Amino acid sequence: MAEVDETIEVEVPISTAYNQWTQFEQFPQFMENVESVKQVDDTHLHWVVEVAGKRSEWEAEITYQDPDKHIAWRATDGKNNTGAVRFDPLGDDRTKIRVRISWEVEGITEAVGSAAGVDDRGVKADLQRFKKLVESRGAETGAWRGEVREGDVTS
Repeated sequence: MAEVDETIEVEVPISTAYNQWTQFEQFPQFMENVESVKQVDDTHLHWVVEVAGKRSEWEAEITYQDPDKHIAWRATDGKNNTGAVRFDPLGDDRTKIRVRISWEVEGITEAVGSAAGVDDRGVKADLQRFKKLVESRGAETGAWRGEVREGDVTS
C-alpha cells in the first residue's frame, strides 16, 4: 500500500474549512486528477479520476464523520483506498487540516510515481488549491453537519 500524509493551515474558522471540505462534488475545483465526485447519499460517493492517462472509477463509503473534527472513508469497489481528514483549530480564524490517504498501487507507473514522491506533491498541491479556494471565498458553499459512525448516519 502507498500512503500520503500531508497537512496545511488555512486562514478560516474550523467550521468553514470543514463545511467546504464536505462539499465532495466540488472536489474537482481543487483536486487536479479528480474528474468528478457524485454524492449518492449521505455516506456514499462515486469517484472518477484520471492519473497518468489512466481513468479509474470507484465507490466509496464514508465510515466516520464528526463535524469540525474528522472524516474517514474506504472504497467499497474499484480502486482500493482508504483515508481520513482531520481538522484542528489553531485559533478563531485558523485551521490545520491533515489528510492521510492509503491505496493499493497498481502497475509500474503508479509504483514508480509513488516511490518518486509524485503522490505527496500532488496532494500537497491539491491542499494549496483548497486553501486558495476557501480563503478567497471566506465562506463555505454549503454544509452538511450530520455524524457518521461505521457508515451509519447517527444524527
